[in-house]
Amino acid sequence: MSKAPHIALLGCGYWGKNLARNLHELGALRLVCDPAESGRLTAAEIAPRVETSSEFNDALRSGDIEAVVIATPAETHFELAAAALNAGKDVFVEKPLALQASEGEQLNDLAQELGRVLMVGHLLEYHPAVVRLHELIDAGELGNVNYIYSNRLNFGKVRTEENALWSFAPHDVAVILRLLGEMPVEVTCAGGSYLTPGLADVTVSTLLFQSGRRAHIFVSWLNPFKEQKLVVMGEQRMAVFNDVTAEDKLVLYDQRVDFHEAMPVLQIDGQQAIALSDDEPLRRECEHFLECVATRNIPLTDAESGVRVLRVLEACQASLQENGRPISLDEH
Repeated sequence: MSKAPHIALLGCGYWGKNLARNLHELGALRLVCDPAESGRLTAAEIAPRVETSSEFNDALRSGDIEAVVIATPAETHFELAAAALNAGKDVFVEKPLALQASEGEQLNDLAQELGRVLMVGHLLEYHPAVVRLHELIDAGELGNVNYIYSNRLNFGKVRTEENALWSFAPHDVAVILRLLGEMPVEVTCAGGSYLTPGLADVTVSTLLFQSGRRAHIFVSWLNPFKEQKLVVMGEQRMAVFNDVTAEDKLVLYDQRVDFHEAMPVLQIDGQQAIALSDDEPLRRECEHFLECVATRNIPLTDAESGVRVLRVLEACQASLQENGRPISLDEH
């Protein structure tokens, strides 16, 4: 990519500042729009020579801006993304793509109709450990995958506008769907609200797939320690992605169960840390978006993948509201 596309960033707060840093270092950031003065001051510190504005519309009206990156509160994603697409801009939206799968589908249809790139910020799909794990699964290195479980736990950051399911689980849902290559047929979800009535602080979701495989997702912002771990159980090997550790983030365990005279026998043959690049996932994600804007390629995390994640989250939310009743994806 010889020349970086001109990008406007909408929102430079808690997460937007990280996008600002990467886009600036990649030579693409031309404008940062944030109604909050604190956001504009943050942008000025990160990228002193980049223009700032308090109006999102300045990015949409600018003929110099080719694409926008949206890092505003989730409830604004649909409206801002639709406005940007209609203004002829390519769009990167932080997760979630929207708050309803039907809105995500509208955005996908609009992007296709207008010939625009629409990408969703499912960051973990650009993590070197997840990319390598996907390659190992596809190559059969783990054997048939039986089930996956993930824990995304921490003490905070507590939200009051969205529950822990919608705040934390999109990362894991996106990765699990990518690794298994299929949508669940049924989900269950149960949880508890301890700080804000009606807003779950802890949830446990189970995804059942047509292939018979299952996935479990445990999220909480009321855990005494931070844990971000995804475990893939294969017939031949097991893989653990531990994003909290500084080293050996992806480890393969040569553990399986064989049968001898109809009796299960545990086989434990050691473990192997997988070498990974030290690329920052967010840098990879930003580079991928800029490349798609320049080449018109379909993003890895396109709008269709964003809609699939929303459909799973909506079904889990419906189950949560009914105290764990199994919900068919056909219902959503």
